[in-house]
Amino acid sequence: MEQLMVFGQTHYRVEDIQLFRDISEQNLPLIRHILSHCAVVSARTGQIVLDANSSGSRLYVVLQGALGISKLNDDNNHIENTITQYLPGECVGELSVLDEETHSATVTAIQDSELLVIEAETMWRLIEESNGVARNLLQLLSFRIRAANAQIRSRQKVGEFYRQLSMVDGLTGLHNRAWLNNQLPALVQQAQANTTALSIILVDLDHFKRFNDTYGHVLGDDALQTAAKVLNAGLRPTDFAARYGGEEMMVILPGTAQKQAYTVAQRLCNRLAKARVFHEHNKALPHITGSFGVATLSEEQDFSALIEAADQALYRAKEAGRNQVAL
Repeated sequence: MEQLMVFGQTHYRVEDIQLFRDISEQNLPLIRHILSHCAVVSARTGQIVLDANSSGSRLYVVLQGALGISKLNDDNNHIENTITQYLPGECVGELSVLDEETHSATVTAIQDSELLVIEAETMWRLIEESNGVARNLLQLLSFRIRAANAQIRSRQKVGEFYRQLSMVDGLTGLHNRAWLNNQLPALVQQAQANTTALSIILVDLDHFKRFNDTYGHVLGDDALQTAAKVLNAGLRPTDFAARYGGEEMMVILPGTAQKQAYTVAQRLCNRLAKARVFHEHNKALPHITGSFGVATLSEEQDFSALIEAADQALYRAKEAGRNQVAL
């Protein structure tokens, strides 16, 4: 950046700078005197004013133009602009002056700008000489902290939204395999710790490949969505349904013993047989049926053994014929 002159030679007013607003008339002459020897520099559009991860010992006040916060991406090369801007009267770099730590972000000129440069030693003198400057600086820091906290909360909400989105199967709307791998072990551990019942139902749509070959994958997707709706509609709020594989789904029933789980599976099996995929042709769904394998957690089982038991029960159901439930 190129030095143009010192502040005392410019037409800019001290009162227009946020740090020096509402200063008593008695202190203003002293502040003007201290600032009169501070450099005024020019920054061209796109020029870096503060470098991220570099140490800083000066504060910059925007006199004309505008600055913007930018952040380096993971390879520390490409600069990505954010919406944070600093307009005339505002300052940047105050934290690094106070704590002598590195800058947390890159600040660039987003317009051709003129900046007042206040060195750290000068800034500390201003604070010591004027309670008003100290007060304004505290108010500025308070505003920056609140803004940063709001940004963090917003990012957390966005992150949680995408985390939840990553746990949902895009086709059926059920929980996906990632959610299942994360939650089922915890549910099993909780049931064993509390000595409460836990059952699962493994559902496999019968001859689904044949259905896809006959009616096409678009209607195959419709059939999967229909089956998912049948499962969701037949569960309590405390139960869970997940897509386990291609045409396999799993129902998790916390607090449910074997007899009750079998009853739930039979009810879901019957509802699936009556569901419709081809609404426009008023065709029922006997060609898409499900085999249901039920397993209840025993004392010595872990989650993988529980799934294996359900898989074995599912095999017995498929051996018995379409639209069957087995324990």
